Amino acid sequence: MGEWGMSSEFIQPAEAAEIMGLTVGALARLRSDDRGPRFYKPTARTVLYKREEVIAWLEATVHAMSGITA
Repeated sequence: MGEWGMSSEFIQPAEAAEIMGLTVGALARLRSDDRGPRFYKPTARTVLYKREEVIAWLEATVHAMSGITA
C-alpha cells in the first residue's frame, strides 16, 4: 500500500506525460480542456496524477481510437 494508506501511487505531471508519450505542455492543455486522465490539486500550484489512472485512461483511449476492445 502506498503513502497515506492509499493503494495507488501519485506521480508528477512530467512522469504522467512520459507514460503517455506527451510533452508536459500537451498534458497541461488536456487538463485545461477537461480532457485526459483525472488529476488532483492538493494545493493551488501542485498537480498530481495516479499512475494507474493515467495508464487506464491511455489504454481506454487507444481502444476507442482503434476500435479494438479488450
